[in-house]
Amino acid sequence: MALSYKARRRWALVILLVGMPIYVVAAVTLVGLIERPSVLVELAIYVALGFLWILPFRFVFRGIGQPDPDAEKTDGQGPSV
Repeated sequence: MALSYKARRRWALVILLVGMPIYVVAAVTLVGLIERPSVLVELAIYVALGFLWILPFRFVFRGIGQPDPDAEKTDGQGPSV
């Protein structure tokens, strides 16, 4: 079942405002549990985790920055009077 454009926009907002901070806290906590790695290894871990979070949500974010494809098509003339 495909989500509508408006539903995907709403879910994207929820994911960014609620899910992302939770993910960041979880990632920092997990990295803090292991013994302090070198700076480059720690950077690589954070970069990998930064890309990893988006994989399950690709379909939600795909096309969100584009105009609504479900919106009524207009001829660009503006409202008729």
